[in-house]
Amino acid sequence: MDTARLNELKEIATEIRVGIIEAVYSASSGHPGGSLSIAEILTYLYFEEMRIDPKNPKWEDRDRFVLSKGHTSPGLYSVLAERGFFPKEELKNFRQADSFLQGHPDMKGTPGVDMTTGSLGLGFSAACGMALSAKIKGADYRTYAVLGDGESQEGQIWEAAMFAAHYKLDNLCAVLDFNGLQIDGAVVDVMNPTPLDEKFKAFGWHVISCCAHDFEGLERAFNEAKTVKNKPSIIIADSIKGKCVSYMENQAAWHGSAPNAEQYERAISDLRAL
Repeated sequence: MDTARLNELKEIATEIRVGIIEAVYSASSGHPGGSLSIAEILTYLYFEEMRIDPKNPKWEDRDRFVLSKGHTSPGLYSVLAERGFFPKEELKNFRQADSFLQGHPDMKGTPGVDMTTGSLGLGFSAACGMALSAKIKGADYRTYAVLGDGESQEGQIWEAAMFAAHYKLDNLCAVLDFNGLQIDGAVVDVMNPTPLDEKFKAFGWHVISCCAHDFEGLERAFNEAKTVKNKPSIIIADSIKGKCVSYMENQAAWHGSAPNAEQYERAISDLRAL
């Protein structure tokens, strides 16, 4: 990746973070911490990796994306707006009764959303089904899913992992946002799911590790995943919850809290200073 493109992606990630803060502040509710931690992941997927067309969101040959940790919908909505699926001004209507941007993604109401999610573990299973469907039909689209580390405490995650390996879904690439925190505190204290790399390997997955905030590392990871045959791939991406907003970083309290007016201004100031 050349320097010019790297800088462009960094600027896009910043705009996505601004959109996240705008959405959650406007709604006075939402989940900023885990949305901010996946900004680079979403940026890379939607601006470099995936075959998509914002003018034709239901294009049959598009790559599919599932936000399995659906509570971080502000991140997904912000990247969809930035990519041109709908106007960025709509982010200020997040969680309003008459808005198509509800608290969790809705595939029936929001352009660009491929799966309705919210119940943790559900999205990962749906992504496995999408990948198997492509195999059965002989289609060449790929399916991507973003999971949470707290979500990996769910039994359904491991049922889906077993399913994907059994059916050799090499057209499926999952990304696990490993920020170490969930609503009740540290993931390892609430219900320790580690070592996640060894567990996914034991379930028959190809495992790749990288930094969630390093575009060059993400590029290497996604490129490696595309070379793997006869097994699904998962990228375990080390991240920082609340990334780039100084008072939110590594704070479990910002898992599901909205900033007040003063905190909103501080967050925007932090992001505009990047």
